[in-house]
Amino acid sequence: MSIQKETKKSDFRYDTGEARVPWAAVGESMNVDDIAAIIRFLIPGDANDPSYGGKMQKVITALEELHKSGNYVSKLSLGSYVKKLEEAIQEFLNVKYACFITNATAGFEIGLKFAGIKPGDEVIAPAITFLSTINYPLLIGAKVVLADVDPVTLNISPEDIRRKITPRTKAIIPVHIGGYPCDMDAIMEIAREHDLMVVEDAAHGFGGYYKGKALGAIGDFGSFSFHEVKNITSCGEGGIVVTNSSYGEDFPKSRFGGFDIAHPIDKWLYDVVALEGKGGRYTVGGNHSSTEIQAVSLLNQLKRLPGIIEERKRHAEYLNSRFSVLEEILPCPLDTEDIKSTYHLYLFQLDHTKLKGDIQDFKKKMDERGIVQIPHFAPLYRFSYLKQLGYDTAAMQKSCPNAEEAFLHKFTHLPLYPLTDGQVEYMADNIIEGVKEMK
Repeated sequence: MSIQKETKKSDFRYDTGEARVPWAAVGESMNVDDIAAIIRFLIPGDANDPSYGGKMQKVITALEELHKSGNYVSKLSLGSYVKKLEEAIQEFLNVKYACFITNATAGFEIGLKFAGIKPGDEVIAPAITFLSTINYPLLIGAKVVLADVDPVTLNISPEDIRRKITPRTKAIIPVHIGGYPCDMDAIMEIAREHDLMVVEDAAHGFGGYYKGKALGAIGDFGSFSFHEVKNITSCGEGGIVVTNSSYGEDFPKSRFGGFDIAHPIDKWLYDVVALEGKGGRYTVGGNHSSTEIQAVSLLNQLKRLPGIIEERKRHAEYLNSRFSVLEEILPCPLDTEDIKSTYHLYLFQLDHTKLKGDIQDFKKKMDERGIVQIPHFAPLYRFSYLKQLGYDTAAMQKSCPNAEEAFLHKFTHLPLYPLTDGQVEYMADNIIEGVKEMK
């Protein structure tokens, strides 16, 4: 009797299909002990506590019974749940293409590859952002140009973008700091005027809107983070890159090395292709594969996102209301008819010209009262790596006076969620008291 596959040819890396002698897509499936270990991690307790041990044993017994049925998952990477998540994101953001990846950093890389960025090109990014925003341009030898920030929102200044465009500029990376939208109309106008690609850093912006359009879906590409500190998370890490352009058709190849199962080469299972970006420039796909477990987690948390944002918004509005008694506290920008923030962070700023001291003195007072606040982020020109890479960081600093003033003297970020009403009230009481002490 001949031994043949009984189903159609499929993606060798992930699903070999049924066969008399199969090649398993997974070398070792997860067993009950593996699943129990994950549950113990997610719901920790004292192993010596009889109550905890007894409850865990009941869980393990139930898992063993379920496992006997044979209905357990062996496939854990890039399967049906990743596809379901991508389809849900496409609908949620109203975009044509969405690709679930390892993190937002990978999304910036993918977007900038399709933008055709090469060594010597210039990419404009805000001075205040996380290092991931500019790491891919630095990695390939493109030049990063830091633009100053708007003094009210701390988002990138369109006016400074204009000032810093040169014939070598190829892309802009606006960052929606704290989930508050950038002035995307002005940025897109500049980009179209100069034939520049826009890759939105929407790491804080999932669920936010600008004039009816989802953040991340306005530029040529957008990348979101689902790291554990974000409003929702995919098991601690994860990202989504989106686009409405035809480049999105090649997102799956960009996620995994140019792997093309649909057009295999002669006598082999697949082809590996280069990816064509803007200007006909070819590039190579990376390896940013995501897991089914992450997709399951994010699909579930996606249902809760509107409520999470609403709770964050309620806390921000409460803080603004409480702080209105002091003119020295500059109000955090809230929603308008055109702007819908994600309220990932509360932007706290002081008018230090009216105080004896500045934000540094304020932060010390809050530390003494047990109130954690973190300025997201230090201006990038203050980190060693730009100077080590040959950048004139002193000139960068001089060209970004708003970023410098804000970081040194004016701003920090306050937490919004998950906090109890009592914690938010305590924070407001002590901030007001601390600022009064500085008058």
